[in-house]
Amino acid sequence: MTLKTPLQCVELQFEAYNQRDLPRFLTAFADNVRSFRLPDMTLMIDGKAAYGEFYASQRFSHAGLRAELLNRMVIGNKVIDHELIHGLGPEPIETAVMFVVEEGLITTVFAIPAKSPL
Repeated sequence: MTLKTPLQCVELQFEAYNQRDLPRFLTAFADNVRSFRLPDMTLMIDGKAAYGEFYASQRFSHAGLRAELLNRMVIGNKVIDHELIHGLGPEPIETAVMFVVEEGLITTVFAIPAKSPL
């Protein structure tokens, strides 16, 4: 099996996210994936099973959910997306997401919201 490049890995999760295809979405992530919110390094999700539970109940349950890619950078094994997330509220949510990819799977995700959470 050929390992996915960091770009291929992130593209796969992005497409599956927009299709709300949870099984396919999860194939891009390592079992020990961890997600943090910056700048305070709050651990948001710990592990692939928790990822599945969160996205099934908190994201993919929204019929209008979709991510709009504004910009993407690849720097070594890191991919940084600038996105607008539609369908979670009345206005899109602007965010940046940095994915760290190791051995063909996303191991760490850093979410950088444009606005600080209340």
